[in-house]
Amino acid sequence: MSEFDPRSRYGRRHAERLRRAADEARRAVPVDQLPERAPDDPFVGWGFVRSRRWLGYFAIAVAFAIVCALFGMWQWDRRNEAVRENLQVSQNYDHTPVAIDQALPRASSWNDDQTWLRVSVTGRYDTDDQLLVRNRVHNGQPGFEVLTPLVTADGRAFVVDRGWVPTGNRQDAPDSIPAPPSGQVTVIARLQQTEPRIPGRTDPAHTDQVQSVTLSDVAKKVDPPIWTGAYGQLASENPAPTQARPLGWDRPSADTGLHLSYFIQWFMFAAGGFGFLTYLMVQEYRNLNQDDPEERERALERQRRKDARPKTDADIEDELLESTRRR
Repeated sequence: MSEFDPRSRYGRRHAERLRRAADEARRAVPVDQLPERAPDDPFVGWGFVRSRRWLGYFAIAVAFAIVCALFGMWQWDRRNEAVRENLQVSQNYDHTPVAIDQALPRASSWNDDQTWLRVSVTGRYDTDDQLLVRNRVHNGQPGFEVLTPLVTADGRAFVVDRGWVPTGNRQDAPDSIPAPPSGQVTVIARLQQTEPRIPGRTDPAHTDQVQSVTLSDVAKKVDPPIWTGAYGQLASENPAPTQARPLGWDRPSADTGLHLSYFIQWFMFAAGGFGFLTYLMVQEYRNLNQDDPEERERALERQRRKDARPKTDADIEDELLESTRRR
């Protein structure tokens, strides 16, 4: 087995034998009259799969299947995460508003289950401490999100993201920012967790701009103490503002993406790896045992079935090309 020539492993001798066998079959030579293999040409069988080379092939196939399974399970986890997010949106997005003191009893309070939960906050907007969040894109257009602290009766401020405004025509700032309602206002907002600080970026000095809604950094730029665990995306204001509000947000899509399809595909790749290995194994078995009478009989039967199949357009074209070459 170790002396088997790999150059003839996948087809030349086997193809030539099939050609000879097909010629003999057309001459109606019975199978039992075909030349027997030499006595010193032993029947190999499936013993070759125990060789070091084939053990290496099995190891590669197993490693490939493990990698595919890991990627498949990663896609499954992504799908489950999307399903959980969709469930949370359906539960919280239109939920009856909860008083801010009940939803966030402490300044640092936060629970992941509260994302998109509607809360009710009453206070006065502090426009002097209003901030702009940089690098917010809407439909491919750069802009800013407007953060306005809403100061409640106890002196704490809840940061309200009032929406998006475009970058100005002549400067790196909005041309105008719609004013919020003056006086006491009741705001309905959807909770969002404080954003992480962006590595390598700092807030522009001596400006009212920040790189992200990182509430611990926002707290350093406003005078009143604020809730640092969460902020709110504006849903409604009462009374309504006299100017059109900044652009709001669309309801999150309930689509879970293609994660399930990718999960199935990765496991199909793993199965395909073993399928390809099986194909190579069968081909090598046929090559190594091509002189065995039983294998020759099976080869003839395969050739007869192949010849009996209707010819495709590609087969006819190949035959025409071959006949042209022979002239």
